Amino acid sequence: MDFKKTGVEENIKVVGVMFVCMGNICRSPMAEAVFQWMVDQQSLSDKIKVASSAVGDWHIGERPHPGTQAVLKQNHIPLNPQKRALLLRPPHFQQYQYMLALDREVSDNIQHIFSRQVKRLLEYAPDTDTLDVPDPYYNHKFNLVYDLVTTGCIGLLEKIKEVEGL
Repeated sequence: MDFKKTGVEENIKVVGVMFVCMGNICRSPMAEAVFQWMVDQQSLSDKIKVASSAVGDWHIGERPHPGTQAVLKQNHIPLNPQKRALLLRPPHFQQYQYMLALDREVSDNIQHIFSRQVKRLLEYAPDTDTLDVPDPYYNHKFNLVYDLVTTGCIGLLEKIKEVEGL
């Protein structure tokens, strides 16, 4: 069978999702990995791009925290081997339609630095009694963070599918 070009290219919209925490080595790379895994499981990788970044530059270029790596491995969630901490920059606001802070301090920092209001990930989580994912860098509660991030990511993906018609 001979297929001819019609001259009409399919316009595929790609939805960008960016998770942001303080240093981009604990919470946000965990959220990025969990969300990417969920996107992949639902065959939406060509429609949703996922990333994470930091509001602070302390860890730029570093790999995710060993605690983040361990909890992802324990839960069979792949982590991009190229993942390095990245600083949130103004162009990201054009590239990522869903910009999600992991806690109030991060959302306040984004408001202060970029004059942008963003939602927190747990605003998408049903049945949670908090909107803040605690920073495991200090308390080492990586399993708690994983549970909260997973709950938030489930709600976020459902909302994106609904809003974006995916």
